[in-house]
Amino acid sequence: MPAAAAPTPVEAVPSAPAPESVADARLPHDLSPWGMFMAADMVVKAVMLGLAFASVLTWSVWFAKSLELLFARRAVSRTLKALRGAVTLSDAAAEMPKASSPATATVRAALAEWHASAGLPVDGIKERVAVALSRIEAKAGRRMTAGTGVLATIGATAPFVGLFGTVWGIMNAFIGISKAQTTNLAVVAPGIAEALLATAIGLVAAIPAVVIYNVFARAIAAYKANLADTSAEVMRHLSRDLDRAAAEVEAPRLRTAAE
Repeated sequence: MPAAAAPTPVEAVPSAPAPESVADARLPHDLSPWGMFMAADMVVKAVMLGLAFASVLTWSVWFAKSLELLFARRAVSRTLKALRGAVTLSDAAAEMPKASSPATATVRAALAEWHASAGLPVDGIKERVAVALSRIEAKAGRRMTAGTGVLATIGATAPFVGLFGTVWGIMNAFIGISKAQTTNLAVVAPGIAEALLATAIGLVAAIPAVVIYNVFARAIAAYKANLADTSAEVMRHLSRDLDRAAAEVEAPRLRTAAE
């Protein structure tokens, strides 16, 4: 009886490496904000750095302008208090704070014009003082609004700058998907996340800028109104002092004429 033939061994077929796993090994897996920034395209990096600088500029303007407004409003309040409690303009000048400010400048400008126009008609003095006070108010308003235009610009443009970085980053992400020849989410996600980070930074820069600008707009309007009240008080004191001086000059004349 012939012997049975030995079974042929089945050769193991080597499995081909998954292309997606090879692609995954080359992907950056650090999806922290810093990791996404470092892995982003140069254009997206430039956009992010510009937006970060805009955010720092916003908070710098907020800090500097807040201090400036605080000191200016205090000076106006003290000057108004001195004017309302004084009998004459000279008394108010003596009670004013020593530090120079637009509020104290209104009182000094009125006294300087009065002394320079000694002996001239009263109406002309009032007119010249009113012109001087209006120029002081206009200069103070321009100085106080300086820097707030930067906030308006950042608030209006930062979202669109961030959107530009996002569009550029997503475009590069799709180019990377095409080169990797895979639609695996692990391939798509990092590039899109890096792109969306630019939009997030744009909003972080824009929202505080808009809010701070609106707050400053209201505060500066209130400051201008208080400065206008100061000018009105100065004119009221000046008018009274001029009338009192005219009455003191006129009384002896009337007495002499009566005699």
